[in-house]
Amino acid sequence: MTSDPAADLGAALAATSNTPGGIRTRSAQIDGVTDRGVNLRVGDELLLDIPCADSYRNRAAGDWVAVTQGSRPVVVWRLGDDPGGASEAEVRDIAGDVAADLQVVRAVTWGTTAPDGPGWQTGTTLHARKTADGKVELYLQLGTVTDPPPPVPPARAPSPVTITPTSAGSWRAGRPDDYAANPTQGDWNGRGDRRGGWFYGMRIAAACAGKTVSSMTVQFTRARGSGFNAKRPLHLYLHSFATEPSGQLALGAGPEELLRLSVGARGTATLPAAWRTALANGTARGLAISASGRTDYMSVTGGAITIRYSA
Repeated sequence: MTSDPAADLGAALAATSNTPGGIRTRSAQIDGVTDRGVNLRVGDELLLDIPCADSYRNRAAGDWVAVTQGSRPVVVWRLGDDPGGASEAEVRDIAGDVAADLQVVRAVTWGTTAPDGPGWQTGTTLHARKTADGKVELYLQLGTVTDPPPPVPPARAPSPVTITPTSAGSWRAGRPDDYAANPTQGDWNGRGDRRGGWFYGMRIAAACAGKTVSSMTVQFTRARGSGFNAKRPLHLYLHSFATEPSGQLALGAGPEELLRLSVGARGTATLPAAWRTALANGTARGLAISASGRTDYMSVTGGAITIRYSA
């Protein structure tokens, strides 16, 4: 009889799992990534801040993982396709950004005689200029061209920029709420709805001046101990304040539900095209959250905006 390797392995693992030293696992789905691990959705139950093995990299909500069973579960690996091929393009993009930030001359030397070897041309004047991103370009003017010059490298889009808030806060009943440590939306205790805001001065518009913005993303983390543990949406708005107002935080365009977070989880949302246009030209200057009642009550930290350019 021909042996089936997969069946043999399954039988061996089943036998091992019945021994005291065996590892028993079950599948679960990541509900959110936190600074302590992950929140796991197991059936109708939400398990918070489950630690992960170091080998589980690039953790993301929606991942299916294997988690040990027992009183102290641990995520041991991700279930799915090999991520190697999918990450190659990301590695190349990062390498391209790093290379664009460096300026390299292969060799520099000098002497009192002409250089050895073929291909050298005598320059009459050396020209130099500084580009908009602070790099130096050199142009060698020749009396006679004996070998065509290499092509000019294509212009590369500026590197991404991350803008962190200069301040953040919450407002209730038309004035700043000193009792809320972080920007907060909704009302948990019946004392009135809160709205929260993040402020960036004019730094977003300054970072976009003279450039073509391709995307803006913002990172948030839902604070622990605020509202129901399960995923709830952030009700996002724009606002036009460069700094915290002494009165009401008036809301602009919105709401947009771009992100849903369980307690302790962090996530990144892509801002709509109209929003990035408003932030880039300065007609909007920051972000806000606002909700009514207990259902979507939460406190949120973060607010760093990453701007990417196409030119």
